[in-house]
Amino acid sequence: MSKLRFLLFPFSFVYGFVTLIRNKFFDWGIFKVYEIPVKSICVGNLSVGGTGKSPMVIKLVEEFQSQKNIVVLSRGYGRKTKGFLWVESPNRTEDVGDEPLQVKLRFKEKIVVAVCEDRVKGVKKILEEHPQTDLIILDDAYQHRWVKAGFTILLTSFSSPFFKDFILPVGNLREGRYGAKRAQMVVITKVKEEEIDAANLLLEKLDVNDRYYSSILYGNPISFGVPIEKMPSNAILVTGIANSESLLHYLEKSYIVDHYRFSDHHEFNAAEIEEIHQKIGNFAPGSTVIFTTEKDYARLMTKAEEFGIMNYPWYYVPISMEINDEINFKNQLSAYVGTI
Repeated sequence: MSKLRFLLFPFSFVYGFVTLIRNKFFDWGIFKVYEIPVKSICVGNLSVGGTGKSPMVIKLVEEFQSQKNIVVLSRGYGRKTKGFLWVESPNRTEDVGDEPLQVKLRFKEKIVVAVCEDRVKGVKKILEEHPQTDLIILDDAYQHRWVKAGFTILLTSFSSPFFKDFILPVGNLREGRYGAKRAQMVVITKVKEEEIDAANLLLEKLDVNDRYYSSILYGNPISFGVPIEKMPSNAILVTGIANSESLLHYLEKSYIVDHYRFSDHHEFNAAEIEEIHQKIGNFAPGSTVIFTTEKDYARLMTKAEEFGIMNYPWYYVPISMEINDEINFKNQLSAYVGTI
């Protein structure tokens, strides 16, 4: 963290005081809260930036999709629309956001996905139009206290755990560290193999009974352009996510990688993709492959024809989450959801 950010401490004090009073109003019942009448799991964090919420949502869907009628509700960060929308596979990320579309493309008709910045309105709309819903997963709703889920999972990254961070703008916390007390479960995310011992030490500092750490796993690349019969040694990686280092290191084990890094939730334009395609054109056919993330695939696929992606060797790398104590993790959630 830059030392210059500590000069902003007075602003952090004001921001922290405002969020504290807001939370107290909810705690004291001054602000009315809508309690979701069906089983519901909130996935969120205390900090801005990526802490692995999408992989956790995907993991929860994978665990319960065969037993429950699931709806995933998100704000739809970055979309240019307002209000409630059902997410369908042909949607564009400008309309519904990249993360909800990523989930919909992964599971298609097996689950329902919706976006609404007003979570209370969103939940009521879901239950009105899909009364058979028996599990709602709220993506990135930890600070949306107008609606109360039955179970809350707080995520915090290994590289920047909330108990070592500070409130905005000095640090990256949306609210004070005390906010972690609202969670039934805390998961430290993005732990690498060589960091396991350190992750276990961090777990001991968490004042919560159910605490875990998780790691990111990558699956076999999936083609959405021209497939290559035999993967070459050279690759281009195109990312528009908060932290792409994990995927970069994973690919560098097998490829010589040229990384095109863009900001989180970046909306690619034709000129950017054309530059990448021109670079591919400088090599012999089949000698270089283009990789991207599963979330970036959601953005790119809606413009595949416009960008000419189908004419080039594009692949996305599917992502999943591994929990250190998988059995207890699943048992705790299953006990709440009602599948055991």
